[in-house]
Amino acid sequence: QVQLEESGGGLVLAGGSLRLSCTASRGSLSNYGLAWFRQAPGKEREFVATVSWTGVSTDYADSVKGRFTISRDNAKNTLYLQMNNLKPEDTAVYYCAAGAAASRYPAYAYWGPGTQVTVSS
Repeated sequence: QVQLEESGGGLVLAGGSLRLSCTASRGSLSNYGLAWFRQAPGKEREFVATVSWTGVSTDYADSVKGRFTISRDNAKNTLYLQMNNLKPEDTAVYYCAAGAAASRYPAYAYWGPGTQVTVSS
């Protein structure tokens, strides 16, 4: 059983940066594929980025490619999402997820409660 919790969300001006973190308060993340998803008001949850359990393979949604960077530190049991050049359309609740394999599909066994990111223009 893995329990996840996100942090680092907040309000930022367009063009600014934020770094989200996701820690496991229970269980180890080292053997899981990890991902970030987001959900804006009135929209479905969408894929943002994923990283393999080794940290070697990553994948990004086209909308964030070149601006966001996903990484993991297995020693610290933590997943990160560095978000640069933020845009108002990045406003959403961001969720981290852990599962057997890294995937663009939300078929992950464990999810955090989410952290709000708001980008003002």
